Amino acid sequence: MDENKYTDESAPNDDNSSGVNFILGETPQSEDNAEGSDSADANNDGSNEAFESNSGEAEAENNASYGYSDYKNVYEQGPHYYNMRPKKKMSKGLKIAICVLAAIILAAASGTAGAYIALRLNTTASGGSTIMYSSVIRQVSNASNADESLSVQQVANLVSDSVVEITTETVSTGSMMSQYITEGAGSGVIITSDGYIVTNNHVIEDASRITVTLKSGESYEASIIGTDEKTDLAVLKIDAEDLTAAIFGDSSAVNVGDTAIVIGNPLGQLGGSVTTGIISALDRQITINDEVMTLMQTDAAVNPGNSGGGMFNSYGELIGIVNAKSSGTDVEGLGFAIPSNIVKSVTEDIIEHGYVTGRIDPGLTFIDINDLFTAMSYGVNEYGVYILKADEDGNAYREGLRSGMIVTAVNGNEISSVSEINEILDGLNIGDSITITVRSNRGTQDYTYTLGEYTGQ
Repeated sequence: MDENKYTDESAPNDDNSSGVNFILGETPQSEDNAEGSDSADANNDGSNEAFESNSGEAEAENNASYGYSDYKNVYEQGPHYYNMRPKKKMSKGLKIAICVLAAIILAAASGTAGAYIALRLNTTASGGSTIMYSSVIRQVSNASNADESLSVQQVANLVSDSVVEITTETVSTGSMMSQYITEGAGSGVIITSDGYIVTNNHVIEDASRITVTLKSGESYEASIIGTDEKTDLAVLKIDAEDLTAAIFGDSSAVNVGDTAIVIGNPLGQLGGSVTTGIISALDRQITINDEVMTLMQTDAAVNPGNSGGGMFNSYGELIGIVNAKSSGTDVEGLGFAIPSNIVKSVTEDIIEHGYVTGRIDPGLTFIDINDLFTAMSYGVNEYGVYILKADEDGNAYREGLRSGMIVTAVNGNEISSVSEINEILDGLNIGDSITITVRSNRGTQDYTYTLGEYTGQ
């Protein structure tokens, strides 16, 4: 699996000897007012100021050249978010009672003999609460209706209102101070009736404006509550009430061969499209944007624009969030989704804190520079893994690490890609020591510091 390269669909395929290319399932983005720009002179004088100033131009020039947002090769530690909390509209007891009643009605409509229970997951400091719905019981009273699942049509009728279309606008500044506006599109799933929506981080990353359109056609401007680049998830909030929220299923109970129903916004123009297939495999270790993810595989049709959409089982339960597909010569029926148990845990943390708790903070952002165009864009004359950014408030910066340095080893292990660094970081905990070996105009040096906890600041 390591030989496959995961990229955005519109990016050039530089390393694809097998003819297989894995991409994020977001629709290609378009550009307005694109202008050419001068390439930066290739040099590596160790100046982190020059390196950082070139990095912004490089991203803008990539947008101008390829017509899509340049998703970073490394996940920056620190989601941007706005601390928005739901308003208290009714008493907690009444809200829970309504949720339980609605869940029982859904169970009856689906023909199953079980019961759905709504769990109160988060409480705001002001005393308000927001409810996520979880299917925690599905028991049958006799064997005759044990397999009484829903048809695809019934599932679509039950859950389509919980899937939304997402459009984004991103403003970038290139050389000569020219600005570019790129548009993108994806999908999302409503997870609470008061307007919390989960989608993929890569769908809304760096967006200056996000619009959510419901199945009814109503549109709302959305705010970002928090993002998690490690799992490629983000939570949005719209100012709406009484929405149809998806019910979380238990992804650990999913088996190979189970029905998979995907609903999303393929091509950014076909909102509410329903495709169906099966669960082809579980626990696939897939590397996307230098992060190793554990995903479910499906043969249901997944296209650009489906990113952030829902994958449901035959009981109408949300079992995954679509985030990647494959493309290539003679390749069909390979789509991937983030398991719902991961989605539920991450979104709960984001809604309550604005970020995912318990994560280490290396204080550094890395980037792979392994082609001539990228090297020229960042003003360097050597390929390798570079420090793109060093957090000035972090331990790494205090120890002397700076942007523009080439990373050659982590904890004594030689590295050649950002994904290899992330694999090492995944095995470390808050409070552990880490040694970064770098090469700069001052020669090769080791820097050792203590990993802190990421706090969303």
